[in-house]
Amino acid sequence: MISSKFSVAALVAGALALGACTQQGGGILAQPGDPNQRTKNGALIGAASGALIGALAKDDNRGDGALVGAVVGGALGAGIGYNLDKQEAELRQQLGSNIAINNTGDRLIVTLPNNLLFATDSTAVSPTLQGDLRALAQNVQLYANSTLQIIGHTDSDGDAAYNQTLSEGRARSVGNILVANGVPQGRIQTFGRGENQPVASNLTPEGKAQNRRVEIVILPNPA
Repeated sequence: MISSKFSVAALVAGALALGACTQQGGGILAQPGDPNQRTKNGALIGAASGALIGALAKDDNRGDGALVGAVVGGALGAGIGYNLDKQEAELRQQLGSNIAINNTGDRLIVTLPNNLLFATDSTAVSPTLQGDLRALAQNVQLYANSTLQIIGHTDSDGDAAYNQTLSEGRARSVGNILVANGVPQGRIQTFGRGENQPVASNLTPEGKAQNRRVEIVILPNPA
């Protein structure tokens, strides 16, 4: 007879492996063009987390705990994934094509290019993107159960300390626009990363342009 410890370990490992496959965008469950893929991913990730929590519960019947945890976690994860899919689709209709939206399955990352947001060495938000920020503010108020992390980034030109301060100021400026358009201050966190988290090479003008950005990370809150 298979021990309950082995059963729990197998359940947790299997759920985590499936979640990892979907997070990487590949694996046997990946379906190109599937509009529900993120919802499925959320369910798998939630199941993995729930199984682990259930398995670690201080209860003699840990196998049952892991199973119940997987079911509950999967349902919660599927709900989060569904809402993110829906919010992503709406944002793609509401925001300009120059704004990138990445749905990772557990969060949305909205990337705003600095060349449209700010003049050189400035923290004043350009009128060019204020309309998009107003649209974003209206959208996130419809999905109120989330936290917004606003993260400023620069390229490596100039002094690192100055870039850090500049990135912090730009993140705050974007946050202020959202607050002015109805987003509660308590939902917003602002950070500056300066030149420390490039997404491209700082050796080319094209790479530097990609590194100069503000990211708005929409994180669903735990139920």
